[in-house]
Amino acid sequence: MSTTTALKKDYTERIVPALKKEFGYTSVMQVPVLEKIVVNQGLGIATADKKIIDVAIDELTAITGQKAVATFSKKDISNFKLRRKMPIGVRVTLRHERMYEFLERLVRVALPRIRDFKGIESKLDGRGNYSLGIQEQIIFPEINIDNITKILGMNITFVTTAKTDEEGYALLREFGLPFKNIKRN
Repeated sequence: MSTTTALKKDYTERIVPALKKEFGYTSVMQVPVLEKIVVNQGLGIATADKKIIDVAIDELTAITGQKAVATFSKKDISNFKLRRKMPIGVRVTLRHERMYEFLERLVRVALPRIRDFKGIESKLDGRGNYSLGIQEQIIFPEINIDNITKILGMNITFVTTAKTDEEGYALLREFGLPFKNIKRN
């Protein structure tokens, strides 16, 4: 059943030796790994229309190839007409093969479809993880534009085992994420 994606094969054959050389690692186990990709949509507008959550679950499931789940509010906030345990978002966590397949589709197909695309910001969180905000879900080819009722954005978080931003940046750069200002050491 295990089919290795081109990106996973590329990681073991090209990226690991490149990062070992760049950072002077003595063991393959020191090389940072992409642990998971979390795709998240915050849907505050769902407090008014409950069908938005179902549509978002279907869209995110189509985009990622894995069933998305609704996220629920933790407390009441009267100013936002929000009650405890109301669905206010959708998320999916990708690991292993599905993660690599999604990353490959994101880098090779979806990101180049963004209008006036000049690259993504290169600001990591301080622990080697990176979050990417996408304004429109229609950049993914799995979404049929004719069926769209509302343009929804999403956050894509890349969680790595890197200890520093430099290591995380180098790993994601090698995976092909198109950063704006590529830093070369």
